[in-house]
Amino acid sequence: MKKTSSATLMTEGPIWKRIILFAIPLFWGNLFQQLYNTADSLIVGNFLGNAALAAVSSSGNLIFLMIGFFNGLSIGGGVVISRFFGARNIENMRKAIHTAVAFGLICGVLLTVIGIFAAPRILVLMGTPAEVLPNSVIYFRIYFAGSMSFVMYNIFVGILQAVGDSRHPLMYLIISSITNIVLDLLFIAVLHYGVGAAALATIISQTLSAVLCLIQLLRTSGDFRLCPREIRLDTGILKQIVSNGLPAGLQNSIISIANVFVQSNINRFGALAVAGCGSYAKIEGFGFLPVTCFALALTTFISQNLGAKEYERAKKGSAFGVICSISMAELIGICIYIFAPQLLSAFGADAEAVAFGTMQARTVTLFYCLLAFSHCMAGILRGAGKSTVPMFVMMVCWCIIRVTYISVILRFIPDIRMVFWAYPITWTLSSATFLIYYLKSDWVHGLERGKTNT
Repeated sequence: MKKTSSATLMTEGPIWKRIILFAIPLFWGNLFQQLYNTADSLIVGNFLGNAALAAVSSSGNLIFLMIGFFNGLSIGGGVVISRFFGARNIENMRKAIHTAVAFGLICGVLLTVIGIFAAPRILVLMGTPAEVLPNSVIYFRIYFAGSMSFVMYNIFVGILQAVGDSRHPLMYLIISSITNIVLDLLFIAVLHYGVGAAALATIISQTLSAVLCLIQLLRTSGDFRLCPREIRLDTGILKQIVSNGLPAGLQNSIISIANVFVQSNINRFGALAVAGCGSYAKIEGFGFLPVTCFALALTTFISQNLGAKEYERAKKGSAFGVICSISMAELIGICIYIFAPQLLSAFGADAEAVAFGTMQARTVTLFYCLLAFSHCMAGILRGAGKSTVPMFVMMVCWCIIRVTYISVILRFIPDIRMVFWAYPITWTLSSATFLIYYLKSDWVHGLERGKTNT
């Protein structure tokens, strides 16, 4: 196989070094992405007021519901590509790359149509406050007009990460983040455009990062080079991508449906509650950084090592990644717990909105270690070709139980804090379930006997 400076085999060398060196760019990339997501709320809240901030905040869970499914499918593409990459199966790796790109183009068109036309109805069903609804619809529709960029960016990044390249996506995300912040300030602070300008700035910056990823894939000298003439659907490869990605996509959608339900109950407490909790959600994104970067790193690490039949190495890497993730997540959670009022005040919300956000932060942040454990277990199992397990665990714990709990508890205790407690309760349940599966199931022995989808 042709050696390149950007591709990295995770089947060789010290385990800790391979995982850390792969996870660090993911961490910084997610940090910059969270910064430019937060910039929308910071600039909107400070220059357009609480009503506009609530409009942006109320769309967050719904946006993830729409794009989460397709992002899950891109994860499936990455798992298949990294498996072939680890096994040095270049022919099938190239088929997987070009099939993933073709599939992404189809998904981008579908998401654009669904997002634009479904926006008003879904926002109404969520109980979005009347004073917030018009701006929410504008923000949502403009955001989804750029769906193709979001989908293709995730496809391209998935390809690069599958071959061990997390450095180039980081560079492009930094450029995109700076672009987004500059455009937010220009459109809103200088030109005084409305809330839709924040969505437009996000679309432009995301398109830029997608184009930069595409250029890298077109110009690389590696075996994973993208050739436009080869972009087509290979039915056999597509079946593998869907079988690995569909459970992840359904998992994202199921979690999002539950969170949309949570958001609809937060909406019942008024626009200030929406603004305060939406501001906390932006801060919470920073707590998720070690969660997401190690979960993604573990998926790639496990996939490549299973492709190379390095089963013992895969087991050791999974333990190391989980320990790192939960330790970092808990440290960040403690910091947010302590400084929540000061952090929330930066969004320009009034005292009551800050109080709502602080209340949520001090309910959930000390449980970030459980969130990290659940996501890492999901990443490990996806890399092992067992993506249906996290799908069912999270469907039951994070959707069915979460929704049932809120529906019942609010009938007896109509307090917004009861809504907040839905998160740590369901994180605890999913973590306990994953731990039992990890320790008691035959997933490790299955790897040793070659029973996974390699």
